[in-house]
Amino acid sequence: MPSLATMGILLHSRRVRCLAIPGSTRVLHKAYRTVTPQNFSSYESMKQEFKLEVPEYFNFAKDVLDQWTSKEKTGKRPSNPAFWWVSGDGGEVRWSFEELGSLSRKFANILTEACALHRGDRVLVILPRIPEWWLATVACMRTGTVLISGTTQLTRKDIQYRLLSSRAKCVITNEAVAPAVDAVASQCEHLRSKLLVSQSPRAGWGPVTEMMKRASDRHTCVATKHDETMAIFFTSGTSGSPKMTAHTHSSLGLGLSITGRFWLDLTPSDVLWNTSDTGWAKTAWGSVFSPWIQGACVFAHRLPKFEPTSILQTLSEFPITVFCSVPTAYRMLVRKDVASYQFKSLRHCVSAGEPIDPEVMEQWRNRTGLDIYEAYGQTEVVLICGNFKGMKIKPGSMGKPSPAFDVKILDADGNVLPPGQEGDIGVRVLPHRPCGLFSHYVDDPTKTASTQRGDFYITGDKGFMDEDGCFWFVARADDVILSSGYRIGPFEIESALAEHPAVAEAAAVSSPDPVRGEVVKAFIVLNPDYKSHDQEQLKKQIQEHVKTMTAPYKYPRKVEFVQELPKTISGKVKRSELKKKEWERIHPPH
Repeated sequence: MPSLATMGILLHSRRVRCLAIPGSTRVLHKAYRTVTPQNFSSYESMKQEFKLEVPEYFNFAKDVLDQWTSKEKTGKRPSNPAFWWVSGDGGEVRWSFEELGSLSRKFANILTEACALHRGDRVLVILPRIPEWWLATVACMRTGTVLISGTTQLTRKDIQYRLLSSRAKCVITNEAVAPAVDAVASQCEHLRSKLLVSQSPRAGWGPVTEMMKRASDRHTCVATKHDETMAIFFTSGTSGSPKMTAHTHSSLGLGLSITGRFWLDLTPSDVLWNTSDTGWAKTAWGSVFSPWIQGACVFAHRLPKFEPTSILQTLSEFPITVFCSVPTAYRMLVRKDVASYQFKSLRHCVSAGEPIDPEVMEQWRNRTGLDIYEAYGQTEVVLICGNFKGMKIKPGSMGKPSPAFDVKILDADGNVLPPGQEGDIGVRVLPHRPCGLFSHYVDDPTKTASTQRGDFYITGDKGFMDEDGCFWFVARADDVILSSGYRIGPFEIESALAEHPAVAEAAAVSSPDPVRGEVVKAFIVLNPDYKSHDQEQLKKQIQEHVKTMTAPYKYPRKVEFVQELPKTISGKVKRSELKKKEWERIHPPH
């Protein structure tokens, strides 16, 4: 348990929850209907009316969070919490915007006084889903220090790489990760202070709980310019070490307004639960900026590991109105008896991070009465495309461009391609760079420059646009499989595989072939009922199934059954890892 009880914050036991949520009881799938948007009338009006003013100075803590505090005090915001955290074993923390402000100012004073940090200094925060992560995040904003989030699953080597690359002067973590930091700290010359979130002291570490008790909640927010770096996210590519992706105060604090207002369609009466790990940029997207821009309540669950039953119970027990998770999570949830749960408050479900299978969308809708609205973005860019309320959803499509961006499909020379033709997904950045894009890759101007082709930022993803203006994801540029002259995207194969009853999960990658150059190989996790079936016969059945679902040349000529698929902490399948092992198995490195 976190130590916030000692800060004078009330930890509530489970009890009846009464929040100011309109229409908190909904009829489920027996009376399915399209949900009406709260913040806009139609996609067309949203595009026409959208306008984003970027001031010279902007700080999310001062210009957004503190403004909601003022509205709370004058009764202009519903009495919902700003932040609501549950431990999973009965403990709860609820903060108003005023309490969030007071506690984050205390934390800010710890950073500037005890840690002697200055504007622009970098802070590595490695914490699980506990309230102190949110306090540290807001405290970094208030002090003008640069937030670098990391998952608690980082290894000692990962931590050393991040500390050295970022030149972070402070690290904030818990007792589980502290030994790994201590093991490498002596090699990290820039590291000056270490803060520990724990009930137990540790030599050489500042005890956050005790320091919070003594800290003043009087703090003057730094006047940050809109284009100052606010956060750095380490993002992995298909080769090389993780890149440091820099975002500014405005690219996140203002750029994510399109996500909160339009895709999530939030109001101050909503309660949003985003299940992302704190080490992933999606947590900043969906658990900080997007909801708090709209004055909504951020719901968080300690959730040490993803447990479908815990997710379903939480959605049933708490008045969560908007749910955001990765496709892998939805795939796991629909395998449970979802229909036996009643989500009385849930009104909107969204997904991002990777393409979601049309079959999973259909199963979720049939069992809950709710569509899953898929969107497409990156660590480098906020919401690029999305399925928005009121739109007819085309299962498998990323939807239409967000109102902030001019999105096109481009050829290798930067020319815009017509509907139906596959190419690179690009976002126009000239003559005016829109708000919501990363500023640069830290210490890597060459890599930064390589992302631009003509007037466009190149996402590194392949896709196409249909006649209705909807965009479709094909693959990461490096995930495309080239077989006998055909270009094959893994997602279509994986979607076809997912519709076979034997398949629980699947990933498609390229495998070297002496005749075709590459062929499709499928790594499949079987559903329990099929594990005892004849394996060779089952492979043939699955291959024939794929041939009937898509063009025959795309079927997986190789199939391997595995116990599990390698995944990132955010739940994305690591196709690059599977591909690397497959190619090294056949062509061992010298």
